Amino acid sequence: MDFTLSEEHQAFADSVARFAQDKLAAGALARAHSPHYPWADAQMMARQGLLGIAFPEEDGGQGGSLMHAVLAIQQVALVCPRSADIVQAGNFGPIRTFVEYANAEQKARFLPDLLAGKKLISLGMTEPDAGSAATDLKTSAVLDGDDYVINGSKVFSTHSPEAELFLIYVRFGPGVGGIGSILVEKGAPGFQVGTPSNFMNGEQWSQLYFDNCRVPKENLLLGAGGFKKQISGFNVERLGNASRALALGRYAFNTAREHAMVRKQFGRELCEFQGLQWKFADMWMKLEQAQMLLYRAALEGEHGLPSAQSTAMAKLACNLAGWEASNEAMQVMGGMGFSQESLVEYCVRRTRGWMIAGGSIEMLKNRIAEGVFGRTFSQRPPKPAAQ
Repeated sequence: MDFTLSEEHQAFADSVARFAQDKLAAGALARAHSPHYPWADAQMMARQGLLGIAFPEEDGGQGGSLMHAVLAIQQVALVCPRSADIVQAGNFGPIRTFVEYANAEQKARFLPDLLAGKKLISLGMTEPDAGSAATDLKTSAVLDGDDYVINGSKVFSTHSPEAELFLIYVRFGPGVGGIGSILVEKGAPGFQVGTPSNFMNGEQWSQLYFDNCRVPKENLLLGAGGFKKQISGFNVERLGNASRALALGRYAFNTAREHAMVRKQFGRELCEFQGLQWKFADMWMKLEQAQMLLYRAALEGEHGLPSAQSTAMAKLACNLAGWEASNEAMQVMGGMGFSQESLVEYCVRRTRGWMIAGGSIEMLKNRIAEGVFGRTFSQRPPKPAAQ
């Protein structure tokens, strides 16, 4: 079995790497420390064809594959970790779900600006009382004439302070079968974006409030019964998360490796100390193992959506490898690694957040165990026996 990239995939990765080095390397530190979305860079990357990589050409995409999108996000992250968020926003997450299930009119209305890097779409799934238990969501949508009326709230939505379009998970009726999604535009009557709050990694999010929010029925994405389809699209978002986590781990690893080859203590280069050699050996092994699982999931999704099992294993492995490599790299570099003069501490903060976002590592382990045993395991307490 050949574990190397194909000639075409390698050529694509090399071209993205050259672009990133030429256009993104110089401002990497400043971008990482800015809370604002890098709009100018997003539009430049759109012109380069790095948004909509795996989307059909008839939708304005590049007609590539999921593997191309994974390679692009990794090559960009290895040069400018923050700019990988642009590749994520234009290829994974809610935009991927949108392209998968939106009708022609919806695509014509929203996709051109999204794929040009001029606007962002944000996912509204998590609620104050419904995080990992996503099916417990309470935000409701009721059809009233030509409009849906939405009530409820969402938290922790990526890009929510700056997004113009929101893909909102809503409840049309009871149970899992009553869940679907609606597209809500910024400025819709009854829709309010709250004051921005900060995550530990420097990103901002705003709580979303829906108070008799009215949106036209033409904005319906998936009606009642659409939850499983939405989650299958969400599996692809996990590969964007996994790709960035792994690439930031590699970025930190590479930075620490260069440091260990030139930094001297007690008259010797750091790389000559066995204790540090073992750290690098462990980091490298974990990064390489995770890379194989990521590529397997990406290739599985070449002609459709990858399985939940493959994406869960890839995300878990990449989250852990990225976090551990970043954290160990910071330890190797000491005060410089802990300083904001280096992007290593930024990689630590970002990779730590991805162990929660997009499916916590605990929930991923539950999902993997279901595949191991070939059955589902409800996390809810058993119902009381009938009297």
